[in-house]
Amino acid sequence: KLCEGILNVLEKDTKTSCQVACLEALRILSRDKKVLVPVTTKRNMQILMRLAKLDTVEDPLERVSEFPVIVEALKCLCNIIFNSAVAQKLSLELNLAAMLCNLLEKCKDQQFVGDIKCFDLRLLFLLSLLHTDIRSQLRQELQGVQVLTQALESSLSVRWTEEYKAAEDHDRPPLSLQETDCAIEALKALFNVTLDSWNVHSKTESHQFRYMAAILRHCLLTTGPTEDKTEELH
Repeated sequence: KLCEGILNVLEKDTKTSCQVACLEALRILSRDKKVLVPVTTKRNMQILMRLAKLDTVEDPLERVSEFPVIVEALKCLCNIIFNSAVAQKLSLELNLAAMLCNLLEKCKDQQFVGDIKCFDLRLLFLLSLLHTDIRSQLRQELQGVQVLTQALESSLSVRWTEEYKAAEDHDRPPLSLQETDCAIEALKALFNVTLDSWNVHSKTESHQFRYMAAILRHCLLTTGPTEDKTEELH
């Protein structure tokens, strides 16, 4: 009942601070699988997707004041989808993967969106791990390899000297914690999406995988903010 009450509040047009507080409470509650059973419905998923700005295809990410709400809504969706098989099935019905790819596109060349990008990628990782149909959808319909590779490239700030050769800057400072976390989430999602890609058929796919291989090489030459984070990245 507490989760339902929180979602009823979130459905209304409340203040940002109230939305963040409600989402933080829901995120903690959503770690319990038993709590999730009565609240994992299409309506409730749509409430969280709206707060995460996943239902607005055209609208850009402009209001920085809304970013904490988007991040908390994405965190809630991560917990719910990880802990609920019903939510995993609803994700396919609600076309969640396509909306997440669209949100990633909106994050390009934007400031202050690192946390949004990171939890968007984590949700794509979870969906591609837990639902084989979504994994196929990402690979075949949503250009998931390209979208995720570009997210990885952006997180690593790759500069190119040739078509498949990234610049090697030995004096470059380590990645920030946020950049490292985004790169790690992109790598995990890429692994799932390319898991069955042992047979490459087209020139486009060949180019995509050579491009990805160059970024992965660059990744191995990149350091994170700590030794442990560098090891996790590699």
